[in-house]
Amino acid sequence: MTPSPAPIAVALDAPDLATAARWAGLVAPHVTTVKVGLELYLRHGPDVVAAVREAGELSVFLDLKLHDIPNTVAGAARAVSRLRPSILTVHASGGPAMIQAAVEGAPGARIAAVTVLTSMTEADLAAVGLAGPAEAAVRRLAAMAVTAGATAVVCSPHEVAAVRAEVGPDVLLITPGVRPEGGGTQDQARVATPERALADGADLLVIGRPITGAEDPGAAAAAIAAALRKAG
Repeated sequence: MTPSPAPIAVALDAPDLATAARWAGLVAPHVTTVKVGLELYLRHGPDVVAAVREAGELSVFLDLKLHDIPNTVAGAARAVSRLRPSILTVHASGGPAMIQAAVEGAPGARIAAVTVLTSMTEADLAAVGLAGPAEAAVRRLAAMAVTAGATAVVCSPHEVAAVRAEVGPDVLLITPGVRPEGGGTQDQARVATPERALADGADLLVIGRPITGAEDPGAAAAAIAAALRKAG
């Protein structure tokens, strides 16, 4: 029997459309989701969503991190809702009215509120005037976003257990900054292994370079999926 795909969103931070589609096809048997980020979307627009959908039966996570006045975000959410993304991100720091506008603009998607970027350190939080520590800031933003209508929250693995306790069992928790044991952290500051993130309460793991930077992205995705099944 074919194993069920793992709850992984592979970040398709590809240099071109053909590479993104190839990666999507390679990982499709092993993961549930692919993530289309801002750079790839701005370069290729809706074509990239169509291309990765053709590559396999995958949910599309549109990671645009919308952040503007509520009216503008509502219009942007409506514009991309025709692409039928499963998940659409906004910055939680845009506030409750902006989050509600996104929810109303894209009713077919889960609106995921990005709390504190995984690249940010405690010093970075202080520099932008966000009262820390990081866990407290993330909890506040997550609670506010869910009250405003977000049905998913993006946080680092370091805060996922605290956020789960804050928002309850029904909110989808998405964790970037996930790195297999022994992998480099690159530009991520708050990271954990896939096994640790799931054990702490994450629902969907965002993994990019450990898979797409491998010689065989399909084999890398299969190996991480197998490790998660073994740990579970």
